[in-house]
Amino acid sequence: MRSMTAHRFAVGQPVRMNNRFGLSPSTAETYRITAILPVREDNLPQYRIRNDDERHERVATEDSLEEIRAQPSPGDAAPE
Repeated sequence: MRSMTAHRFAVGQPVRMNNRFGLSPSTAETYRITAILPVREDNLPQYRIRNDDERHERVATEDSLEEIRAQPSPGDAAPE
């Protein structure tokens, strides 16, 4: 019996691919989780991801994705 592995990312969450080999710099940056897929046989959670500049979606395993942390906007800088 396989153990249940929790998915780390949620639908709609922005992510970045760890391994961008073969991807153009303009489309390799930000992806959005569009679906949570079943865990693979090797116990890796899978996701369907999409970059708005591409015409297709990709399937990626959780270990190939990294969370994009929100960057503070210039107006959010602490006063000196």
